[in-house]
Amino acid sequence: MKNGTNFVPGLEGVVAAETRLSHVDGLAGELIIGGFPLAELAANATFEETVYLLWNGRLPTATELTTFQHKLAAYRTVPPATLALLKSVAAENAPTMDALRIGAGTLSLGVPNEQLALAIVARFPTIVAAYWRFLQGQEPIVPRTDLSHAANYLYMLTGAEPSAARVRGLETYLNTVVDHGLNASTFAARVIIATNSDLVSAVTGAVGALKGPLHGGAPGPALDTVFEIGTPERAELVLRAKLDAGERLMGFGHRIYKVRDPRAEVLEAAAEQMFAADGDLALYELAKEVEATAVTLLAEYKAGRNLQTNVEFYTALLLHGLGLETDLFTPTFAISRAAGWIAHCLEQQRYGRLIRPQSAYIGEKGLAWQPISLRG
Repeated sequence: MKNGTNFVPGLEGVVAAETRLSHVDGLAGELIIGGFPLAELAANATFEETVYLLWNGRLPTATELTTFQHKLAAYRTVPPATLALLKSVAAENAPTMDALRIGAGTLSLGVPNEQLALAIVARFPTIVAAYWRFLQGQEPIVPRTDLSHAANYLYMLTGAEPSAARVRGLETYLNTVVDHGLNASTFAARVIIATNSDLVSAVTGAVGALKGPLHGGAPGPALDTVFEIGTPERAELVLRAKLDAGERLMGFGHRIYKVRDPRAEVLEAAAEQMFAADGDLALYELAKEVEATAVTLLAEYKAGRNLQTNVEFYTALLLHGLGLETDLFTPTFAISRAAGWIAHCLEQQRYGRLIRPQSAYIGEKGLAWQPISLRG
């Protein structure tokens, strides 16, 4: 308590907004998105249906969905200035998240304000895919309007039309991570839009927040451990050695969830379905063995902490199965979460209230000014 003001580091437990978008219960391991249990929505909806749900408060009719898909697809092509900028950034070999942040700032070019939400969601995959190809010394692939949001992203990365199993796997992933309460990047977006700024500024700020590893995470190392283990019989040997050395097992434990992350539950099922239809099922089986061994050993080494599987573990497996390199994992997350950021911005705009918390001053008072000639 300072000056009569309660200070809560990290604002933990402080309620800063009311929302109808998602509900996170860390003790029960429950995630509700737009009123639907995560498992029901993620495995069944197209990504376009999920976006419509968050932006409109209900699922679309067949006619509304077709109209929405067409409107979204019409904005997939980015301005020439954006491509030129991305090409120059690629010459510097900047990380893909940096390129996304830079490219996001151009998305208001040639777009009416009332269409910015559509343009942002439609063009995020184009920015990521175009930049990735520039990094490989290749030219970007022109987006197609006859493919779904998920299918078009995979197509723009490789030039090959993806299988139905891979499209479903990516759609389930995009649905799973589209929103997750008042996390750091979502809060950043709401703070920016609350100043009566624009959607592009709010979403660009959110990308900057997501880029930080304490928020965006690092799914890649979780998969690196699976590859290091190689065969199921080596799981306990390798993991026990890591724990004995004081290393953290990546993909386990979460600040909010004290049980198994419900997103891990959904993505595990999606990964099994996708790998069985179009992938290396043996890798999935290995990951399952690694997960089971890790949870058992964590209960032994970190008794009482209940460190369970988090979203990063099966994110890494699923996105790897889709053929994505590790550097594309967080940008792909952003492709989904952009829709959630915008939904929160729209909600915040309806409040029409500036977000302006207090700070507790802990510095000195009453200092006397000294001319520079008398200092030291």
